[in-house]
Amino acid sequence: MPIAIKRIYEPATPGDGYRVLVDRLWPRGVSKTKAAVDLWLRDVAPSTALRTWFNHDPDKWTEFRARYQAELRRNGPALEPLASKAKKGRVTLVYSARDEHHNQAVVLKAFLATGLRSGQRRPRKKGAQVVSSRDTGQ
Repeated sequence: MPIAIKRIYEPATPGDGYRVLVDRLWPRGVSKTKAAVDLWLRDVAPSTALRTWFNHDPDKWTEFRARYQAELRRNGPALEPLASKAKKGRVTLVYSARDEHHNQAVVLKAFLATGLRSGQRRPRKKGAQVVSSRDTGQ
């Protein structure tokens, strides 16, 4: 499950695999041809309110990560195309932020890697009961 991250302003390469733009807004000054993205998943980007609050301030990084992860957990279905592609081959999460260490792609990569390693699927609905084969005797 190779997942990479890359700024959209860096040239696309064949080694990028399946390129997914994970910004809510299209990056300034980048044509769709030059971006070479296979998929634009606006819905996995941080909400406008969270993005505005964070404003790429490294002092808010810890809180941003926690809030964004909470948004991702609530937004399970939007992550399915990404998780599905990542299980099949290399995926590169493409972002436009200047800060390579404090951006949503960093959080999303870690979130996906954790979920894919543990075999997690879509989050359960509140109140859903899990029954294992041990409980049913099968």
